[in-house]
Amino acid sequence: MDAVRVTVLRELLAGTPWLERTCGFAGTLRGAVTRTTATPGGLLLVGTEHEEPWHLAAHLDDEAAWSGLPQLSPTLVRHTVPPGAPPHLSVPLQRLEQARRGETVFVVAPEASGAGLLERVHDARRSGATVLALEADDRELRGLAHESLTIPAVDDTLTFDVVQHLVSAAAGESPAPLRRGGALRGRLTQLVDRLSAPQPPMRW
Repeated sequence: MDAVRVTVLRELLAGTPWLERTCGFAGTLRGAVTRTTATPGGLLLVGTEHEEPWHLAAHLDDEAAWSGLPQLSPTLVRHTVPPGAPPHLSVPLQRLEQARRGETVFVVAPEASGAGLLERVHDARRSGATVLALEADDRELRGLAHESLTIPAVDDTLTFDVVQHLVSAAAGESPAPLRRGGALRGRLTQLVDRLSAPQPPMRW
């Protein structure tokens, strides 16, 4: 989903709780990885055993390049690493056991997280890592997270995939508010800058 489509979607969602929720969650993510005590490269992105957040990893990587915030480029943590995978795709689930203060564990769970993942997330939080969760009404995961965004299956407004696009796009934007009357101009300027910028290299 490119910047134009994200902007159109935001216009459609204007006045609904979803726009505020996704932007608020994205602001928390951005703040977690850019605070002065954050560890460079410490954004650990992990999914469930059957659902790896490939698209979110790619979009956060794009936002990191476009926004000049390398801290948004995630480390994809995988439940199973296939033989011959490149180094950046070979980070096993055990990496969460090493998570410490200054790092952020971002869990994306469109299905039940599973006991093994929850245990490691719990340990990461006890070690001082910030835990964020994008989940589909996973109470146990939500209870472990410092902040979560729940996308219930009964809500037809947004899909889990669309919410990931909104969150990643908002995380790469400047948190400084636009002056009244200049909001549309600001959005158009961001679109022109993004669409005319060189495309970042593909890693995922």
